[in-house]
Amino acid sequence: MPETISDQPNRNVIILAEHEDATITWSRFSPGERGPDLHVHHEHTDAFYVLDGELTFELGPHSESQSVGPGGFVAVPPRVAHSFVNASRTDARWLNFHAPDTGFADFLRTLRAGTPGRWDSFDVPGDGGLPAGAALVCAPDEPLRCDRPELRVEEWQLDGPYDAPPPHGYEALYVIEGELEMTIGDTVQTIGPGTLASNTGGRGSGRVLKVRAPSAV
Repeated sequence: MPETISDQPNRNVIILAEHEDATITWSRFSPGERGPDLHVHHEHTDAFYVLDGELTFELGPHSESQSVGPGGFVAVPPRVAHSFVNASRTDARWLNFHAPDTGFADFLRTLRAGTPGRWDSFDVPGDGGLPAGAALVCAPDEPLRCDRPELRVEEWQLDGPYDAPPPHGYEALYVIEGELEMTIGDTVQTIGPGTLASNTGGRGSGRVLKVRAPSAV
């Protein structure tokens, strides 16, 4: 079940799925809202898929600015400095992937409780970390494919029956448009826009799929 971390006029954060291989959250920021200060991760990739509005990312030692609109994707690997802000005039909504989790979900709970804990997030090192070019940035009209050892992200468009392969570890599907009919064991379930379905498979490389389905399948 989704777990609300923050429900405020200026921002919302909800945990959609939690697993040791990846934690997925849904967030909304109102205009002017900023994420954390420029920071780096040592052991996981921090990735973003913009659903609505626009996010502006600050990447690398020199805080290079990159704005991404709906359908845009940014994946920040370890040791790349990054931050983000909603610099637009409308709300921004996005999915956030932390792969592997490295304590992110529990850290969000400490924030909710007002007792921030520690996790895999650090100040920018003296050498500035890796360059901004080490991050993957996909514009909305570009093919979305992130294939790292810890995170695989694909965007699919389906307009008919499709026999999906069996899971290879942790896997999640998020429907952007249309409906997706899923068979889980002996149960058939239809999920629609804004719905995330995930398994609880064994440990393995994190794999996350976002499926754009313009018509029922």
